[in-house]
Amino acid sequence: MRIGLYPGTFDPITLGHLDIIKRGCILVDRLVIGVAINEGKAPLFGLDDRVGMVEAEAAKLSQETGTEIVVHPFDNLLIDCAHDVGAQIIVRGLRAVADFEYEYQMVGMNRALDSSVETVFLMAGAKYQPIASKLVKEIARLGGDVSQFVTPEVRAHLEARLGR
Repeated sequence: MRIGLYPGTFDPITLGHLDIIKRGCILVDRLVIGVAINEGKAPLFGLDDRVGMVEAEAAKLSQETGTEIVVHPFDNLLIDCAHDVGAQIIVRGLRAVADFEYEYQMVGMNRALDSSVETVFLMAGAKYQPIASKLVKEIARLGGDVSQFVTPEVRAHLEARLGR
């Protein structure tokens, strides 16, 4: 069984993330979405909220693609998380050249820790390339419409969190 791990903070999960998840499902039999606890990033949503949103969105994609999708919170090294879930592949999304530079370094470090786990990069679809959770949160905080960047359910969570 091919198991992939798609890690991220998902604060919140965006249409760009969902694009990578859907396309990542083509590569594996089971896709584990690793939700990083990462309190250092001071997430808008707590871990339980982020996991809940990812689970709800992943359930729809699992039905659509026929791929098993599991959500797994983690706060250890990415390579250790890959071991924990039995992943042979780490799936990463790229939007721009700036993403590549950071990801290139991560691959090097992960390979030094365990060369048996391969990293696969998927380019975000053209219409999803500008979407970043950080920018979605900023637009929402300032009262802008984020409906073109997240699902209606995630938008409702954002509005509730921001008191709208």
